[in-house]
Amino acid sequence: MAPNGINGVHHEDDEDIDYSDIENKYKVKFEEGFDNILLVDGVPIIDESKRGKLLDKIAKEFGRKGAPIKPADISVPWNASNGKSKGFVFVECKSANDAAFAQSAMDGHPFDSKHTFKVNRFTDIERYANIDETYEHLRSWLGDLQGRDQYATYRGDEVEIHWQGKPSQCEVAFSRPNWTDLYISWSPLGTFIATLHRQGVQLWGGASWGKQQRFAHPMVKLIDFSPCENFIVTWSNDPIVVPEGAQQGPQFFSPEDEGHNVAVWDAKTGNLLRTFPTSYPEGEDTKKQLQWPALKWSPDDKYVARVTPGQQISVYELPSMGLQGKKSIKIEGDREEAEAEAKGKTTKKPRENMLAYWTPEVANQPARVTLMNFPSRAILRQKNLFNVSECKLHWQNQGDFLCVKVDRHTKTKKSIFCNLEIFRVREKDFPVEVVELKDAVTDFSWEPRGERFALISSNDPNLANPAPGVTIKTDVSFYQLVRGKGDFKLLRTLSTRTSNTVRWSPRGRHVVLATIGSSSKSELEFWDLDFNSDDTGRREGPSKEEWGSVIQHLGTADHYGVTDVEWDPSGRYLATSASAWRHTLENGYAIWDFRGQELEKHILDRFKQFLWRPRPRTLLTKEQQRLVRRNLKEYSRQFDEEDAAEESNISAELIAHRKRLVDEWNAWRKRVKVEIAEERKSQGKQAEPETEEEVEEKEEIELWVEEVIEQIEEEVAE
Repeated sequence: MAPNGINGVHHEDDEDIDYSDIENKYKVKFEEGFDNILLVDGVPIIDESKRGKLLDKIAKEFGRKGAPIKPADISVPWNASNGKSKGFVFVECKSANDAAFAQSAMDGHPFDSKHTFKVNRFTDIERYANIDETYEHLRSWLGDLQGRDQYATYRGDEVEIHWQGKPSQCEVAFSRPNWTDLYISWSPLGTFIATLHRQGVQLWGGASWGKQQRFAHPMVKLIDFSPCENFIVTWSNDPIVVPEGAQQGPQFFSPEDEGHNVAVWDAKTGNLLRTFPTSYPEGEDTKKQLQWPALKWSPDDKYVARVTPGQQISVYELPSMGLQGKKSIKIEGDREEAEAEAKGKTTKKPRENMLAYWTPEVANQPARVTLMNFPSRAILRQKNLFNVSECKLHWQNQGDFLCVKVDRHTKTKKSIFCNLEIFRVREKDFPVEVVELKDAVTDFSWEPRGERFALISSNDPNLANPAPGVTIKTDVSFYQLVRGKGDFKLLRTLSTRTSNTVRWSPRGRHVVLATIGSSSKSELEFWDLDFNSDDTGRREGPSKEEWGSVIQHLGTADHYGVTDVEWDPSGRYLATSASAWRHTLENGYAIWDFRGQELEKHILDRFKQFLWRPRPRTLLTKEQQRLVRRNLKEYSRQFDEEDAAEESNISAELIAHRKRLVDEWNAWRKRVKVEIAEERKSQGKQAEPETEEEVEEKEEIELWVEEVIEQIEEEVAE
């Protein structure tokens, strides 16, 4: 073998050899990027002297949540003009996975009483910065120049979004087949439409109905939004299972969620906040029945409450989902809870979150209703109840009143009657008025933004065991608050009805009584509770002479097989529908005006759902709304002019259409006449003699045009 060589090849100095091509080919590429860096907003603004203390505090808060970092991992941007920090910091984690965990744990974390962390990936900044400036506003439909509302229909496999207005304004805005596997649902303010799938829930919105968010809850069956749309709750009958190797991260389940059924999500980020097992009411004779919604929200989305029957009520703070006060409310035999915000004028009690719940009789302890303040947990009012079979809590939507519908049994427990315990929440000492009724109450509802309520009662012997095809006889009663006295007085009772459902207009005043789910009755009754009112403001209550006389019957209609009744957000229209989920006879929907006049009706096989799109609260102040009502005649004149113009356009279009048909007819006759003449000539025949009309070469056509000069509508009292 040759010296200093391999296989006979002699090498010179290695430094003279170029290995660049080999190095480039086999170079190890290290992962570069900023996926491990977080941008933390909501940090206190400080000067340089407090820098060390702030970094130690931030590192400690991250460590408490299981995301350990060091002060050296935190970078603080400074404002050169005043020498103070900018209110946000950059946190460098060890890996992208650590950053994902830290983001999930710390986003929404309260740093102190005035600051809450908002955590985003640094890489998201570039993604958000490059968003097309022509983005879609999620509430763009509110800018419709014609002031129309929208509704969604689900038929067969197709979902459609419709515009509702005058006949010429009704149209399909969007249509998509196979958009959902189960059903659809609007969010409370109408921003999103939710669709349910085997993989989970998806939210859609904007003018093009693009996907906005997704929640990975396999086999989801039920969903519920928080009032302000910040959070969403999902439920599946199948307990959560996390397969080995399943996707991990803030938007997915982890092994600690296994066995649970209820999940709470952040609607904006899609992050999972917490999961719970399903809670069922206890009792040997009670079959397991899910209470939905499983969680009760405060109107401001700050708190959510969960009942563990027979044990406790747990109230959680949002968005951390930490237990409020670090402990639950221990109550034996608690059955139901509801949470509401009391809203009022400055002359009354200030706004505050309250929790209302009732407990059944246990041993020698009577049943009890409790009002509790949050977050102080101070007990505001308690009342004992006796001989109680069941309670239902009904908050008035303004938070002024809480009605506890108490089903009581006689000493022999052979019959049930009802009492209404009405708490006047915004008055001193929370006075309670009792309305005693002799019959069972099957439906109760407050007038929106009003001081009236309606109830349906019955003493029909078939009520306890309704048989198929048997119609229950009912009475419908209206009550109103007597100003000054503070009690509720009966306005009027409508006897011997079959109505089993009350639907108030969202604007109050108008109400529809419906018979739903009956195979023999399907009547709709339209009523106006302020028939003689000019609607210029809030009524002070009727005088002694007119007490009950202002209630006026507007009309009666019928929708065979009706299963659902729903007002549109403006109170102008009512929709009734017959869903194929309940029966297969004449499925479809109809739309009526507030007086009960049918505007349109559609019989559609495999029709399942009709849902009006909700609207958010108006931006007009109360004074601006009063001004609109005072000047309603001025606005009405503008609307009348638009209606007249539309009628004129329709008439002009009809005349033009008829003229076009006549011209087409004459052109066809002329063409056919020439063809026949040529055909007879080719056959050696003489052309047919011209008729007298053809000799004159003219044809007279008489057109009748109807024009409405004036139309007057009169309401005839029955």
